[in-house]
Amino acid sequence: MGKLRLAGLVSVRREGRRIFYRARGGHVRRLVTEVLQAASHRVTGAPEHD
Repeated sequence: MGKLRLAGLVSVRREGRRIFYRARGGHVRRLVTEVLQAASHRVTGAPEHD
């Protein structure tokens, strides 16, 4: 996350001990969504698709 932050691809907000990251830009959000969907497929055993 630090490298994404240095590159300006995410912004950071702190609330107490918690740190919240926000993807900056639609392209980065789409990439994060794809990664989360791939992880979900892996965890649930759903077949991967192209």
